[in-house]
Order: sequence, then C-alpha cells, then structure tokens
Amino acid sequence: MDLKTYSIDWGGRELTVELGRYARQAHGACTVRYGDTVVMATAVMSENQRDIDYFPLMVDYEEKLYAAGKIKGSRFIKREGRPSDEAILSARQIDRSLRPLFDDRIRNDIQVVITVLSWDEENDANVPGMIAAAIALHTSEIPWAGPIGGVRVGAVGDELILNPNYEQRAEAILDIFVAGNDKDVIMVEAGAKEASNDVVLNSIDLARKSMKPVVELIEKIQKEVGVEKRNIEIDESTLSEEELTAKKGKEKALELAESFVNDNINEYLFDAPKASKGDRVKAFKALAAKTAEHLSGQGIDEDAAKYASSKVKKFVEANVTRAILDNDKRVDGRGMKEVRELLVEIDLLPRTHGSGHFMRGETEVLSVLTLAGPGAEQIIDTMEYDVKKRYMHHYNFPPFSVGEARPLRGPGRRDIGHGALAERALEAVIPSKADYPYTIRVVSEVFGSNGSSSMASTCGSSLALMAGGVPITKHVAGIAIGLASDDEGNWKVLTDIQDLEDGKGGMDFKICGTRDGVTAIQMDTKTLGLNADIVNEAFAQAKEARLNIIEQMEAVIPKPAEMSKHAPRVETVMINPDKIRDVVGPGGKVINGIIDETGVEIDIEQDGSVMISSNDAEGMAKAVQTIKDIVREVEAGEKFTGEVVRIEDFGAFVNLLPNKDGLVHVSEISWERVEHPKDVLKLGDKVEVLVKEIDNLGRVNLTMKGLKPRPDNVAQAPRKDRGPKPTHKKKGFFRKKD
Repeated sequence: MDLKTYSIDWGGRELTVELGRYARQAHGACTVRYGDTVVMATAVMSENQRDIDYFPLMVDYEEKLYAAGKIKGSRFIKREGRPSDEAILSARQIDRSLRPLFDDRIRNDIQVVITVLSWDEENDANVPGMIAAAIALHTSEIPWAGPIGGVRVGAVGDELILNPNYEQRAEAILDIFVAGNDKDVIMVEAGAKEASNDVVLNSIDLARKSMKPVVELIEKIQKEVGVEKRNIEIDESTLSEEELTAKKGKEKALELAESFVNDNINEYLFDAPKASKGDRVKAFKALAAKTAEHLSGQGIDEDAAKYASSKVKKFVEANVTRAILDNDKRVDGRGMKEVRELLVEIDLLPRTHGSGHFMRGETEVLSVLTLAGPGAEQIIDTMEYDVKKRYMHHYNFPPFSVGEARPLRGPGRRDIGHGALAERALEAVIPSKADYPYTIRVVSEVFGSNGSSSMASTCGSSLALMAGGVPITKHVAGIAIGLASDDEGNWKVLTDIQDLEDGKGGMDFKICGTRDGVTAIQMDTKTLGLNADIVNEAFAQAKEARLNIIEQMEAVIPKPAEMSKHAPRVETVMINPDKIRDVVGPGGKVINGIIDETGVEIDIEQDGSVMISSNDAEGMAKAVQTIKDIVREVEAGEKFTGEVVRIEDFGAFVNLLPNKDGLVHVSEISWERVEHPKDVLKLGDKVEVLVKEIDNLGRVNLTMKGLKPRPDNVAQAPRKDRGPKPTHKKKGFFRKKD
C-alpha cells in the first residue's frame, strides 16, 4: 500500500491517520496522531479455524516507555515487562468496545495490538488507540461490523470538554470514555465525583455526537484503501462426502434441540420461581438431559448430539430473554426493578482494621481494610504516571466462588478490571492526605458469584472503610443493570442481573455512587449498541436500586466508627521546610536514631509535613516531642534543664534541644567569682539555665546565675559607660538589652 494520510480537526486539535508506513505484513495497520500522542494499531486473523467453543479474540495494549522519554526505574531491569495495571485496563476498555461487533461464531484467532509510540503528556493515548484499532479492523479482511469511534468527555464546572487534557481531567467532576457512533453506545467507562445523572447523560450525548466526524473519516478511509472482508463460512464444495454428512447432521441436531428446548422450557424453568443458582442449574441440567435423550430418539448420531447439547444454554438464554420481553417474567420470580435479598454485616474479623460482609442473592464478598502510615504508599511508575498511590483496592476471584476447581494463578485481567472499578467508585469519598494521612488498602474476597461481584465489592469496601473509622462520611453502593432485547428492536431494562439474564442482546451496565451522585460507571453490551432511551432508563433504575441498597447499609453503620485499636496511629507535625535537613541529619543519622529509639515510622514531605506512624502510644509521643524539639526555635526568657556537653576556658556549652546548644559564659555561672568553669561544672551535669539572649549571629547566650537572686554580700559589678544611645538602628545590628 502506498502511504496515505488523512486529517480532520476534532475537538480543537488535528486528528491525523496514516496508513502504509508501518507493519505492512499485518492484515490491517495504521497510526493515529492526536496532538503529539501517536498510537499504532494492527489487526491479524489466522488462516485456520480452531476446534473450540468460543470466539478467540485477543486485544493487547502496549505502553512503551520510550514514548514518554523514560527509562525503566529499576537498576537491574530496563526492558518493559509485564503490562502495568493501567495498560491492562486500557486493553480491556478497547476489547469491550470491539468485541460486540464480531460474529461470535468465528473460530479464527484474531489479535489486535495497540502500541503507544509517542505520548505528549496532554492527550490520553486511549482515544487515538481506540480509533486506530477500529481503522485497522475496518480496512482489513477481518469480518467486523464497524466502524466505531472512541472519545473522552470531561465535566469541568458547568462546561463539558471534549478530550480534556490531564490537568482538566484532574479538575473534572466527571471523566468519561465512550465508544460507539453518533447513534448508539457500545462501551462506557467513567470515574466521577458524585456527578448527577443529568451531567452523565449530557456527557454521553456529547460523546455520541462528537464521534460522527470520526466515524465518517473511518468510512472514507475504508472506501479508499479497505480490502474485501474474508468469507469465514465453510465452502461445502471443498468438503468430502463424510464431512458434508457430518455438517448436515449437526445442523439437523441443532434444529431439533432448539425446537425441543422451546417447547419444554416452561416445564423445566418457568414452572415455579427458581430463586437460587442451584435450583436453576438443576433445572437446566434436567432439560439438557431430556434434550440429549430426545436427539437420541430421533436417530441423531453421538457427535452431532454432543454438539447440539453444547448449545442448549444458548437456547435457554434466548427463552429467558423472550419471557422478559413478552411477560415481564424473570426466572427467579423477581420484578423488573427488584434487587435480590441483601445481607449487610461488619466487624466479623477480630484483628483486622475493618471488615464488611455484603451479600446480594448468592453473590457474596468479604472486604477487609488495612491501614498503614504514608511509607506504605505504592509507587506507580508507568509510561504516563510516576506517582505514589495511597488508596488501593484489590479484588480476588477464587474458583470456588462459582463452584469450580482450577489452579490459582494470581489476578487475571478480569480481576484487575473489577478491582479497579470498585476502587474508582470509592475514590470520590476517600479523605485527602492532608486530612487523613494514612495509606489505605481494601481487599475484596469473592466467596460467591452470581451476578456482579464488582458491585458487591464496592458495597463491601464502603462498609469496611466505615467500620475501620476511615472518615468517608457517605456510603457508596453499586448495581448492575441488564437488558433483554431482540433483533426487532424490542427491549426492556432490568435491575440486578444474574446468570441466565446476561445472554445475547443483553448488557452489563454497572453504576456506582452515593445518595448524591454517580462515582463510577462501566458498561459493556452483547448488542450492536444502546440507544439513548436504553441508557436513560438504565440510569433511572440504577439510582432507585442504589438508594435502596445504601439505606440498608446505613441501617448497619450510618457513619464511620472509632478506629480499631489494632490499627496504627498517624500524627502529623508541620515544620519549616528549611528544617527538614535538621530532622534527617547527615546521612539520615538523626531520623534513624529517632526510629531506632522509639520504634515509629517517619515520613517527610517536601512541604514540611512530618508523619509519624506507630501502634505504641508512648513511642509515638516521644518521637513527636523529639521532632518538635529539633525544629523548635529557642527564644529569650525561656528556661531549660540541659546537659553540659563541652567546657572551655570562657564558659560551658549546654545542650537545650536536639542539635541546639547554648553558652553559659564563665561570668554567668554564679554570682560568686568563678575562675574556670571546671571549678563548678563537669561534663554530663544537668543544670538549670535561662536564655539570656539570641545574638545577631543566632548564638544562644545562657545564664545560670540569672535564675537566682543576687546574694546581699555580692556587689553588683559596675556597668561600663557605652556612650549616648543610638537614635537609629542599622540593618544587621542588634542592640542588647541592658
């Protein structure tokens, strides 16, 4: 392909697409530039189909540190390694946008790779990355029902900003990423600071409208340089007689299985409400067994029957959707807006800093809080960020939560995504570091899953934070809103979806927030897009359900409790930043000495915030006083009990505070004449002293005799005549008091 370049003005910046320069062996490739952020996307599909029962799509998002002019911080590893959590979240975001537009019957491997080549510190690479992926797919031979675009909207004050920069996003009450076209929404991801439904819906509406020029550009590119889509259907003329017979046998088996399920679904699944997953699984297995028996009775061979039986779940889900659309009938007997029964508990673990147990139906999560000092903050070093993170939420999804047995391999992409969603939901109510200088970690353990464990994790985290005394002031709850729809345009929105309600034509629209507004959103769909009416109805039902859940959470714990006695205490001492070096000392000698002596942890910020963490009240008090003494400014007239640390011919030096000594001149030791300080004092003596003055060089002059009345038998030394008093003060000079 010859080099092709296309540009449009979009959101006040130039969006430039280039094809034919890089990755010419990929089936589709392009670069998209927005500002000075440049992203390349490639798309490749394997030649052969795999013998599997799922659609094998891989979407990878590669952050290259060179794009931001960075070299990896580790002294020993400089190559990019495992993707960062941020890169994984970006990959999931684009994956969830592209996936609904593929035919899920495809069994060829398809891989989309988005690589960030240049990042300008202003324009988020996710936006050009989403657009580049759509172009690579749409211009390739890979079957895909695009195009779509991606756009970010920020709500800053009363203004909605298209593709805001990072500074604007930090100030925004809503930061939302939307994928789709000018009519329908495919994917939504957002974080917010209690934004109203109106603000969110207006932002989604602006996003839809703003994608029109991008989608039109992609269509133009496809018409000019796109290639014909590959036909992935099996060419029957290439099949042997045996293969053709097997194919026709499977088709017949499918028809018979679908017909049997449709005719008998009411007897097995809708004869009575199936409230538990176990009841539904039992009914499903009985129906599947009867279907297999029916196929056998119809003379279907074993292989074809096995193939058709694997599709029974798909037929059941279609009937569940139809029952909702036609009769507002759900398998478990609930109403369309009804939330499953809730269980809300706190403080179940005796030695943790806070815990919350939340169940919604059979979805069960235990969230556990751990508090630590600022030194436990996580250092985030990625292409975009080099910051410290003080609030973390981690999500664990063990196989037993869905009744399975499989190896434990650590968190996968799904676990990272669900954990990040619950974390984002609570960020809006987490107190600032200035008000609450703790590092906060919440871990959500999923003990049972049947519909939106991420939303249960949000609720459990809110409970754990309040139970642990973290001053979040407001509860945060989340709910998953689903959809039943068909190819004729009929649809109904339903609250709190579970298992069989998430089939073809559905959606998983997760919305979190407080009583006062939305804090996080994540939506993906198994349709070709959601219209504005569906989105509006989803937000309305989510708010109603959220308020219901929050009410039940508030009944258990309405406000933050007292902090656990097992949690560390953190006290902040503000000092003059110029005094930081005094607290640290040469080579860290002073601060390490305090830590060793008191057992505390100490963290110092550049603004002069000194944060002391400890479980020991006595050690904490001693460390705080020591630091205050180090930075304390001595003033004339103060009294101290100090230790004699040095003796000279002219006087003795007395330690008043850490790193602060003062001089008792030999004439100030006693009212009686003292020939030499050693005649009265020795090293290590504890003496009472009075600060007589601070001279113009900052030296502290002390007196011992000034604390005692002058004896009658001691004559006062005559004062020397210093001449007339000056009528003005010169800069840099300082007249002593008489």
